[in-house]
Amino acid sequence: MVDYSKWKDIEVSDDEDDTHPNIDTPSLFKWRHEARVQRTKEHEEEKQKLASQKNQYVKQLEDARAKVQKAEKEGSPNLDSLKKSLAEIESKTENIKKEWAEFEKKEKLMPWNVDTISSDGFSKTVINAKPKRKDEDMTEEEREERMRNFIKKYEKDIKKYGMLRKYDDSKRFLQDNMHLACEDTANYLVIWAINLEMEEKHSLMEHVAHQCICMNYILELGKQMDVDPKACVSSFFTKIQVADQDYKKAFDTEVEAFKSRIRTRAKQKVDEAMKEYEEEERQKRLGPGGLDPAEVFESLPEALQKCFETQDTELLQKTISEMDEDEARYHMKRCVDSGLWVADAKAAEAEKAAKEAAEAAAKGAAAAEPVYDEVKGAAKSEK
Repeated sequence: MVDYSKWKDIEVSDDEDDTHPNIDTPSLFKWRHEARVQRTKEHEEEKQKLASQKNQYVKQLEDARAKVQKAEKEGSPNLDSLKKSLAEIESKTENIKKEWAEFEKKEKLMPWNVDTISSDGFSKTVINAKPKRKDEDMTEEEREERMRNFIKKYEKDIKKYGMLRKYDDSKRFLQDNMHLACEDTANYLVIWAINLEMEEKHSLMEHVAHQCICMNYILELGKQMDVDPKACVSSFFTKIQVADQDYKKAFDTEVEAFKSRIRTRAKQKVDEAMKEYEEEERQKRLGPGGLDPAEVFESLPEALQKCFETQDTELLQKTISEMDEDEARYHMKRCVDSGLWVADAKAAEAEKAAKEAAEAAAKGAAAAEPVYDEVKGAAKSEK
């Protein structure tokens, strides 16, 4: 027959009883709780004290018995005193054991409460370490290599997604191609949108930008939920179609801001490309002295500009003869360095003779002096 008597007195709660209206109920419940906690504390302290004494006397008893046995074997004169000491320890040990038995009996009669009604059969703590993402430890070079391989393999699929118009179509396509729900897809869509804007395909750029923001929302949702973005594809497209006005407004605002950034970046890239092209053309135009003929021509006096525009050698010779000698040498040197003036074979001989004469007349003449002398000498002979 099952004995249910142990369930009769259980302190389930400190506030389970009704109280008199004149009694401050919260204070009474607080006092009851504090009293129970204090009783439990005193009980545990008494238990620990008795257990410590019991263990201490048991150890002393074992040591005393060992000493008596050793004295009997050796015939020690202290045998009587050791036996007397052993008897005292046995008496104290017996008393403490009786106290412990009484305490256990008293403990069994104590009413149970929420703290004593049960105890853990076992306790185990498991800490799951968050797995690292695959790209957390990747270098920039490794990321670029991964993206190149990804684009090479899935570029057609990304462009198909970028051309879709309806949310349901985008959702279905991504669910069939879950590998596209990643950062590499979003990066490619950004680059594609910029290129479309540079090609002045504005309408198509705006659509690709919209699809790119959808992908970014999916990636951000995955980060917030700390899950793989692939698990957020269905959630995002379901939410965006039934979302409230504030959510849709925030989404549309983000799309428009992204389009604006695309236009700005595309313009910057076009300007950079134009500057690069102009610099390449300029490098091609540079003369033997490293000067740009266009820049040199713009810096020439109007009279010299007219000579080069009409390609009139006689007029050039006349104009040089009428100019200040130092100014004429300066401009003709720049014309030679930029390739605006190229002497023929006869001119080369005249240049050599003029150079020798100039060196004899004055050392350290400018490098443009032969050209100047050639032109000026020819002008005088014409006269």
